[in-house]
Amino acid sequence: MASPGWGALFGREHGPVAVTLAAGVALHAVNVYLAATIMPTVVDDIGGSGLYAWATTVFMFASVLGSAAAAAVLGARGPRSGYRLAALLLAAGTIVCALAPTMLVLLIGRLVQGLGGGLLFALSYAMVRITLHEALWPRAMALVSAMWGVATLIGPALGGVFAQYGAWRGSFWGLLPFLLFFAFWGAMRLPGGKAGGSAPRIPWASVGLLGLSVLVISAASISSRIAVNVVGLLLAALLIAGWLRRERATTPRLIPATAFGPDARLRLVYLTMALLVVASTVEVYVPFFGQRLQGLGPLAAGYLGAVLAAGWTLGSVACSGMSHRSRSIVAAGPLLSLTGLVALFFAGPVHSGTVAAIAAVSAALLALGWGVGMAWPHLLTRVLQLAPDEDQDLAGSSVTTVQLTATAFGSALAGTVANVVGFSDTAGTGDLQSTARWMFALFALAPLAAVVTARYARRADPTAAGPRRG
Repeated sequence: MASPGWGALFGREHGPVAVTLAAGVALHAVNVYLAATIMPTVVDDIGGSGLYAWATTVFMFASVLGSAAAAAVLGARGPRSGYRLAALLLAAGTIVCALAPTMLVLLIGRLVQGLGGGLLFALSYAMVRITLHEALWPRAMALVSAMWGVATLIGPALGGVFAQYGAWRGSFWGLLPFLLFFAFWGAMRLPGGKAGGSAPRIPWASVGLLGLSVLVISAASISSRIAVNVVGLLLAALLIAGWLRRERATTPRLIPATAFGPDARLRLVYLTMALLVVASTVEVYVPFFGQRLQGLGPLAAGYLGAVLAAGWTLGSVACSGMSHRSRSIVAAGPLLSLTGLVALFFAGPVHSGTVAAIAAVSAALLALGWGVGMAWPHLLTRVLQLAPDEDQDLAGSSVTTVQLTATAFGSALAGTVANVVGFSDTAGTGDLQSTARWMFALFALAPLAAVVTARYARRADPTAAGPRRG
């Protein structure tokens, strides 16, 4: 039986809530792409080129911390107050960035933005279960995940307009009214009060281990020295292993205890999600390849990278209503993403500005993004279905913890591959072609592994229709 249509989600009863949750993800995501677009102009204005990459590193580190605290904030403050706190934190960081006289102050603003944005991002996913009927979960998950695709179109355009005229601060000020609007009007659409019982504590040791792993691998990927990249990867892997060991043995946790039990389904779902996210992080270098290999201008190359996000959005929207075929869709998604990366291996390194060459790259990126997007809402819904009742808040926030961590690791791995192969500002065409070829080939291993994990998750499921629990 198909799930209810979009009209049910956007109707009078659920529409304001759905818009508020979608806005929570969109406000975080637009800020990500806007900041990436204006940073060259920021450095030209206030200096601090040596700290350029840290604007992203600090933000990603803080986002993981914010998302990890979401379950505790939701339990302590409830949906309305928790959402408002997150939006106001993001607004405060945005004001600091807009006023920043130096790069150091900007980094402080980015830290606060990351905390608020990561918390808002995680809360928006977690509150789908609280505020909407289960039949609407796949549609709602598709809607909130589609906001990344929307942000990829809006963020660069908004930042680019202000950067074009050297008024980069205006892009931050332009976000502020929307943040304040949803901090007050949007938050009022959500339930007040908080759940009964004591609020879950923040697992500071687990948060520290996970956040430190993100910080280490992100910082190491900036270096052009292979030894630094390798040491960073190994140290981050050890920190992740330590985090998982602690998650298994102690409470409170960042992911439900079910993921560590004899039933393998939930951990296989998490692993499939992480692998698909890692595969999508090749988009970081697509604009650069678009300019240097396909001969596109900065704006056109930026939107070439947005094709992947557009595919993710379209795949989520098109397949979210097919709950009766969710297992087949989850199995097919990694295969389509794998096909896209194989196509990129052949089309991406071609040094040509012809329409055919650009169309081939675009089609491959669309397939890669569509494969992730078609599986995504069903994977997220499955996490909520497999988690026990007492871990439902944790299940919702764990989705964003996994996604943000996988994004940080994937982006850092892409930088490591590029540095090892010979990527640099002065690299010739041959070096860039080699970088593209190696990157697309190695990252194809992620959806290939996801094909296996999705298949095993399906085999481990004894049911045919997917019950509400287990």
